[in-house]
Amino acid sequence: MMPAHRSTVYLVGAGPGDCSLMTVKGLELIKTADCIIYDNLANPDLLKFRSNDCRLIYAGKKSGAHALQQEEINQLLAVRAKINRRIVRLKGGDPFIFGRGAEEALYLKRKNINFEIVPGISSAIAVPAYAGIPLTARGITSAAGFIAGHEDAAKTKSSLDWNALAKALGTMVFLMGAGNLRLIVHKLLACGKPRSTPVALISRGTTAGQKTVTGTLAGIVALAGKNKIRAPAVIVVGEVVRLRKALNWFEKKPLFGKRVMVIRASHQAGALSAKLMALGAEAIEIPVIKIVSLRPDRQLSAALSRRKYDWIIFTSQNGVSEFTAFLLRAGKDSRIFAGVKICCIGPETARRLAEIGIKADYVPRHYFAEAIVRHFRNPEFKGSRILILRARQARDCLPRGLCRAGLTVKAVDLYDTRIEQESALSLKEELKEGIDLVTFTSSSTVKNFVKLTGSDYRRRLAGAKIACIGPITSAALKEFGLQADIEAKVFTVNGLVEAVAGYHWGRPEKRMLDG
Repeated sequence: MMPAHRSTVYLVGAGPGDCSLMTVKGLELIKTADCIIYDNLANPDLLKFRSNDCRLIYAGKKSGAHALQQEEINQLLAVRAKINRRIVRLKGGDPFIFGRGAEEALYLKRKNINFEIVPGISSAIAVPAYAGIPLTARGITSAAGFIAGHEDAAKTKSSLDWNALAKALGTMVFLMGAGNLRLIVHKLLACGKPRSTPVALISRGTTAGQKTVTGTLAGIVALAGKNKIRAPAVIVVGEVVRLRKALNWFEKKPLFGKRVMVIRASHQAGALSAKLMALGAEAIEIPVIKIVSLRPDRQLSAALSRRKYDWIIFTSQNGVSEFTAFLLRAGKDSRIFAGVKICCIGPETARRLAEIGIKADYVPRHYFAEAIVRHFRNPEFKGSRILILRARQARDCLPRGLCRAGLTVKAVDLYDTRIEQESALSLKEELKEGIDLVTFTSSSTVKNFVKLTGSDYRRRLAGAKIACIGPITSAALKEFGLQADIEAKVFTVNGLVEAVAGYHWGRPEKRMLDG
C-alpha cells in the first residue's frame, strides 16, 4: 500500500480551449493543487479555480519559443514532487494525444514518483465537432485517424506511411499542422488523394475566436493564406467536411466571435461571463470593484434586538452575503427575523437570500430604490420602522424618500466598495487589443472604469458598444459623456444578457454624446 504522505503528479488534460469542456476530475484537482505547471494551450481561465496559496509555473511551448525545454520540464516535475504533495501538470487537450505526456510519465516512473493520468477532451475530436464536422458518419466513413502534422519538412524520410494512411483512413485529422499545410497537401496528392477531396482548417477551435475555412486539396493552401489561418489549428481531410454546411452550430450562436468586457466585482463576474460564453462570446473579466467588509456587528446586534424594526430592506446581493457572514460570526440563524418582514431590491438579491432559507415578502416590479419608496408611501405603512442594510456608497434616495413618507428609518453600512487598482493595466491592454462590447452592471462599475482607464477613456472605447443593466447605470454613463447602446428592460443579469443577445449588431453607432 502506498504511503498516505507520498506526493503525486497528476498529468491532467485541460481540454481543447473551452473551459466548460474541462473534466470534472481535472477541475477538482486544479482546485486542490499545491502547484500547477501549465502549458501554453491550457486555457488560463482554468487557473482562476486554484487555491490562493497554489504555486503557478508556466512551462508553455510555442513554435520557436519554449519557456522550458522538455527535459527541463521533466526535471521540474521531480523537483516539485519533493516540495509539494499534489502537483498538477496541466496540458492542452489530452496528455497522451501528441502531448508528450508519455515522456513525462515515463520520467516520473524512472524517478519512482507517483503519478496519475487524467484524460482530457482532445482537440482532435472537439474542434471538428465545434465546426460541425463529425469525424465518422454512417454511409460516408467508419475510419478516422489522428496524425501529427508538424514533421520537419527538411527530413529526407518521413516516419509516417503516407500511402497506408491515405488508403486506410476515411477521415484524417492533423494536429499542429498549420505551418506544414503545403507539405501535407503535397504528400496526400502524391499518394493519390483526389484534388477535389474536401478539407477544413479550424483555428482556435472551441473558443469565441474560432475560425473555419473549407475547401479542397487543390485550393486549401491559397485559402489558408488569404484567410490568415494561424496556429493552433486542426486540419480535417475527408468527405465528412461536406456535412459542415448542415451541422455548423457553434459559429451560429448570437454572440459568436464577440469580445465582451465584463465590468463588475471579481466575485460577481462569473455568472454574467458564463451566460455570455454560452451564447458564443469571449468574456473578458475586468474586476473594478473590491468589496471590503465593514463588520458592523454591534450596530446589527443592537438593531435586531428586541424587535425594533418592522421591515428589513436588502439592497444588493453583497449585502445579503455580508449579513450571512454576520449571522455566522454572531452564532445566529433565521430566527433573528422573527416578526420582521423582508424587502429585496430585486430578484437576484431575493434568490441570494433564499439560499439561506429566507423568503422575501416584497420585491418591487422595477428593481431600483425609487420603486421601493413608492411602495412604502402607501398609508398602511405610515409609522413603520425600517432597517436598510446597504453599501457605504449607496444612494441616499432610499432612506431620504422613506423618511419623507413618514417612516422611521435606520441605515447600516455593511460593506464598502473600493476601486480595484490592480486591474488598470489589464483593462487598458484589453481595450487596446479590441473589444466589441463593454457591460456595466452598476453606477460604481461605470465610475471605477473611467478612473482606471484614464482621461482618454472615450477614445479607448471607440468602436465598442456599451450595454448597461438599467436606467440608473445609464444615468451614470451620461455623467461621463457616454451613452448605452443596449439597456436591459429587466434589470438583472439575465435581462442584460437577453438584451445583448437581441441587439442588432449592424445598427449605426450612437455611443458618444456631444461634448
